[in-house]
Amino acid sequence: MKKLWIGFTLVLFVSFSILGWIGTRIYEEAPPIVKQVVTTEGKVVIDEGEIQAGQNVWQTLGGMEVGSVWGHGSYVAPDWTADWLHREAIFILDRWAKSDYDTEFEKLNNERQSQLSGRLATLMRTNTYDPKTQTVTVAPIRAEAFESNLAHYSDVFSNGKTDYAIPTGAVTDPVRLRRLSAFYFWTSWAASTNRPNAHISYTNNWPYEPLVANRATGDAVVWTGVSIIMLLAGISAMAWWYASRREAEQEPIAPETDPLGSWQATPSQKATVKYFWVVSALILLQMLLGVITAHYGVEGDAFYGFPLSKWLPYSVARTWHIQLGLFWIATAWLAAGLFIGPLVSEKEPKGQRLGVNILFVALLVVVVGSLTGEWLSVHNKLSDTVSFYLGHQGYEYVDLGRAWQVGLFVGLLLWLFLMIRVLLPALRKEGEQKQLVALLAVSTGAIALFYGAGLTWGQHTNLTIVEYWRWWVVHLWVEGFFEVFATTVIAFIFMRLNLIRPGIAAAAALLSATIFLSGGIIGTCHHLYFSGTPPVALAWGSVFSALEVVPLVLVGFDAMEDLRRSRSSPWVQRYKWPIYFFVSVAFWNMVGAGLFGFMINPPIALYYMQGLNTTPLHGHAALFGVYGMLGIGLMLVCLRVLIPGVEWKDGLLRFSFWSLNGGLAAMCLLSLLPVGLMQTWASVEHGYWYARSSEFLQTPLMQNLRWMRVPGDTIFFLGAVALVLFVAGLKTGHSFRRNA
Repeated sequence: MKKLWIGFTLVLFVSFSILGWIGTRIYEEAPPIVKQVVTTEGKVVIDEGEIQAGQNVWQTLGGMEVGSVWGHGSYVAPDWTADWLHREAIFILDRWAKSDYDTEFEKLNNERQSQLSGRLATLMRTNTYDPKTQTVTVAPIRAEAFESNLAHYSDVFSNGKTDYAIPTGAVTDPVRLRRLSAFYFWTSWAASTNRPNAHISYTNNWPYEPLVANRATGDAVVWTGVSIIMLLAGISAMAWWYASRREAEQEPIAPETDPLGSWQATPSQKATVKYFWVVSALILLQMLLGVITAHYGVEGDAFYGFPLSKWLPYSVARTWHIQLGLFWIATAWLAAGLFIGPLVSEKEPKGQRLGVNILFVALLVVVVGSLTGEWLSVHNKLSDTVSFYLGHQGYEYVDLGRAWQVGLFVGLLLWLFLMIRVLLPALRKEGEQKQLVALLAVSTGAIALFYGAGLTWGQHTNLTIVEYWRWWVVHLWVEGFFEVFATTVIAFIFMRLNLIRPGIAAAAALLSATIFLSGGIIGTCHHLYFSGTPPVALAWGSVFSALEVVPLVLVGFDAMEDLRRSRSSPWVQRYKWPIYFFVSVAFWNMVGAGLFGFMINPPIALYYMQGLNTTPLHGHAALFGVYGMLGIGLMLVCLRVLIPGVEWKDGLLRFSFWSLNGGLAAMCLLSLLPVGLMQTWASVEHGYWYARSSEFLQTPLMQNLRWMRVPGDTIFFLGAVALVLFVAGLKTGHSFRRNA
C-alpha cells in the first residue's frame, strides 16, 4: 500500500505542476482584451470598456445557454464567433466583388473568388493590435461590416428568431446591443487574427472558415497522431498489467447472511432520507425540462403549439436542465457520503444529525435561489452587474450567480466538516480498512475544495482565463475527484458486505484513482484547444485525454466481477438493482466517456466537431450514463440499508433500470449521433458556420433526425417516473413486499 500511496501522491504532484505551468502560459498568451477598435481614418468602432460590458450582456441573457462562443455552449442558436466571422467575411467580399466586378461574390468564377479570398485573409489575419495603446486598427470596410452585423444581431435579439429559439425582447436596449456585438466581434477577431510572430490565430485557427484561411493547423494533425499512438500503447500496457494481476489474492466466500441485515439506522442516517426525496423530485423535473429543451430545437418558441417560451424561454429551460442535473447528482453523492460515514466508523458524533439538517436547508436555499436568479436574469429583471452576483453567470455548468456559487462552496465545506468528523474514529484505528478510509477522506476533501476553482474569475475576466478555471470545476471537480470518491465508496460497500477483502478493496480503489487521475488532470486541457490558449495546451491535452480512455477499456471486467458478487449468495439479491446500476455505470463509462468521448477529443476531430451534436452525445452518455446512474445506485444502496429487514418489490425498479438505459441509448443512436455526424460533414464540406446554421439545421432531413429524439426521450422519461414512484413507495409502503 505504501508504494500505491507514493504513486498516487506523485501523480497528483506532477500532474498539477504541469497543469499549473500550462495555466501560466495561458495567462501570458491569452488574446488581449482590446481597449479600442478604430479605423485607419481615426473613427472609433468600439470604445473603451464596450467589449467587457458586452461580455456581461451576453452573460445576463444566458451566455453559453444561447448559442455558443468558441464552440462552448448550446446547440440551437449559432456559434456567435463563427457566425460573426462568416457574416463579416461575406459582407466584405460582396462589397469588393460589387466594386471590382459589379456582381455578387458567389457569382464570380473560382479564380476571382480565390483572389478576393486571399485579399480578405490578409486583411483579417494581420494583427494590428498595439500593446501600448491596447488598440486594434481596422480598415474602414471592417467598420461597415461591424455596423451591418450590428443591425442583424439587433434584429435577432430584439425581435426574436424562432430558428434560434430566441424570444422577442431578449435584448432591446441599443446600447446593450452594441456592447453585445462588440463582444462577439472580439471573439471573432481572436479567432481570425494571427498571434504575434505566428501564422495561426489566437484560437489555433478555429473555427474552420476557408474564406479567411482558417484551416486546421499542423499541431492539430500531429498531436492527433501522437494521441492515438499513446492510446494504443496505454491499452496494451493496461491489458498486460491486468493479465499479470490475475494471481491476486482470492476474494472471501460470501457470508450466509447479510452483514448489514441487523443494522440500526443512526439519527443522521435517517436525516439523509429527505435528501433522496429531493433527489427524486429533481430527477423528474430535470427530465421534463430536458424534453422541453430538446423540443425547442425543432419548434423554437413553443411546445407542441403552446407558446411556452413566453414564460420559459429556451435559455432558461436549458440552464435549469443542466443545473438540476448537477444538483441532483451532487446531492445524491453528498447524501450517500453522509449516510455511509457511520457505516465506516460504526459511530456517530454528537450533533451530526443537526449538521445534516443545516446542510439540507443550505442546499435548498442555493437551488431555489440560483434557479430564481437565472430566470430573473434572462427576463431582464436584473442589471448586468447584479445578474453576475445573483442571476446568471452565463458559463455552462457554472451558470449560477456568484453569491449562490459562494453559498454552495460554503455548503461543501460544511459537508467536508461533517464527513471528516464521522470518519475520524475509523482513521484512528489500525487495520486494512484504514487505507480505504484515508482515500475516502482525501477524495472528500478534494470534492469540497476544488469547487473553489469556480471563484477564481470576476465579472470582467478574459474569457480564455475563465475557460481555464471553469474546466477545473467541470472536469476536475465533477469528472475527476467525484470519480475517485465514487470508486472508494463502491469499494467500501462491497467490503462492508464482506464480498471483498479490505486490503484488496483499498488497493483496487487507490490504484484505480491513480490510473484515472494520471490522464484526467492534464487531460483537462482537451477542453481548451480552441479557447484562445497557446498550442502547448493542445499538445498536452490531446496526449493525456487519450490516456483517460485507457482504464475504461477494461471496466467490463470489473462490471462482471460486480455481477458475480451479486449472485454469490441469496441475500445479496436484495442489492441486485443498486449493483445493476453500478454495472450500467461501467457500460456508459466505456461507451459514453470512452467511445463517444474519444470520438471528439483528438484535436483534428474536435476542430470540426466542437459544439456540434457530437458534444451532447458524449455529454448525455457520460454525465447521466456514468454520474447519474452512479448517483441512483448510491441512493438505492443507502435506502436498502436504511430498512434492511424488509424486502422490496422490484417491478418498478426493473422497469426504471431498463427504460433509463434503453431510452438513453435510443436518444443517442437515433438522434444525437446521426445529427452530429451530419453536422460534421457539413462543417468539413462548407465551414463550421454552416453546420450550426438554420439553413442546414432546418432542412427536412435534419428536422426529422431531431424529431427522432422523441422515442428515446419518452422511454427515458418513463424510466425516471418509475424510479420516483418506487422511491415514493418506500415512504408509503407500496414498494415493500407484503409477505416481508
